[in-house]
Amino acid sequence: MMDVLNSINGFVWGPPLLILLVGTGILLTLRLGLLQVFKLPTALKLIFTARNSGNGDINSFKALCTALAATVGTGNIVGVATAIKAGGPGALFWMWMAAFFGMATKYAEGVLAVKYRTTDANGNMSGGPMQYIEQGLGKKYKPLAVLFSVFGVMVACLGSGTFTQVNAIVEITQVSTGLPIVYSAAILTVLVAVVTIGGLSSIAKVASKIVPLMAVIYMATTAAVLLFFADQIPAAISLIISSAFNPTAAAGGFLGATVMLAMRSGIARGIFSNEAGLGSAPIVAAAAKTKWPAEQGLVSMTGTFIDTIIICTMTGLVLVVSGVWTGSLNGAAMTEAAFAMAFPATAKYLLMVGLVLFAFTTILGWNYYGERCIEYLFGTKSIMPYRVVFIALVASGAFLKLETIWVLADIVNGLMALPNLIALIGLSGVVVAETKAYFAHWAKVTERKKSIETASSLAMKEATQEI
Repeated sequence: MMDVLNSINGFVWGPPLLILLVGTGILLTLRLGLLQVFKLPTALKLIFTARNSGNGDINSFKALCTALAATVGTGNIVGVATAIKAGGPGALFWMWMAAFFGMATKYAEGVLAVKYRTTDANGNMSGGPMQYIEQGLGKKYKPLAVLFSVFGVMVACLGSGTFTQVNAIVEITQVSTGLPIVYSAAILTVLVAVVTIGGLSSIAKVASKIVPLMAVIYMATTAAVLLFFADQIPAAISLIISSAFNPTAAAGGFLGATVMLAMRSGIARGIFSNEAGLGSAPIVAAAAKTKWPAEQGLVSMTGTFIDTIIICTMTGLVLVVSGVWTGSLNGAAMTEAAFAMAFPATAKYLLMVGLVLFAFTTILGWNYYGERCIEYLFGTKSIMPYRVVFIALVASGAFLKLETIWVLADIVNGLMALPNLIALIGLSGVVVAETKAYFAHWAKVTERKKSIETASSLAMKEATQEI
């Protein structure tokens, strides 16, 4: 069974899907005129200045934090390490490429999420790929929306939202502090239950506090390590770029890597990390208080920038400048070894805090994604039973070593992307139209403000002359 599932997983996450994911990002980048470059300053500003004046359940900042809660996870620590271990330093460059084009994809997802969102029977916003597939592409495409929702529930309950994250938390706490698994599992289950039973408002409230905190803690830690190896940074950057286009020779515990392997490892792990194109983030973007789809699209776009361009880059640089990538270690152990060079006594605790916070918030984010998918499939009456089942899975996840389920979760995670990418390509014209309408509106607003300021200045000048 495992051989069959691994073969399916290799096919699902093989070149066709990766090409489709990156290709969709390239298409949207061209149609939007490099929006992720020219409008990034505006997008970053909107994180804190969005008007939040439209319909919605939470403000744009909380929507972004909830999305980041699900994407900024163990992949930013473990995923980067495994990518570099498999593909060499050049894998980090291809993570950047995946993120660059992924920003356009994430923007389009945010635009469509708000454009086609609906209100459920409880009065809450409901949106995401399942809604913009059915509402945007048309009723005949509803089977694709149903497939997306089924895959979404499976990923939330069987993989990214439960078992992998729970195992990461209980194992790192046991190794670092000696805390028995049963205790850490009980504490985690209670915390998850307290937060998730309250729904999106509770999840968003917690995410908006923990996500900025965990990002600052982890970035400060990695920045300190980079300062320790400051003289190695230029050479590391040069190595990353050169390895992206040239085979990396074997060194120590590193077996060597071709350019194709570096490309595949970097792109795959980059997409796993920021989830651009998978269709998860637009589910929470649909709940943002805004009347402009493009506004939330810009805010959503910053999630990929923060997740991969900033956080994954810092992790990758630490691994390269410290030289641990050439050793025999992999995953979290590799990252811990890099931290230990700068902080011998506290490395394991710093990594533990980062992993626990990252994994915990990922559980919260995916709980909501699964909830919206189950609501689309079976209505609002299914939400509370779903929450109870989700909490039960979190409680049991610490004691399960179900490799089969993890591989199955990887498969359905990849399959989530297919219906979403079809919709993004089919509705790319809508994304372009909404973008033009938004920036045309603000161009008029800006022009009107200048006219008023000019008129006020002239009036003041005339009044002064009369006096």
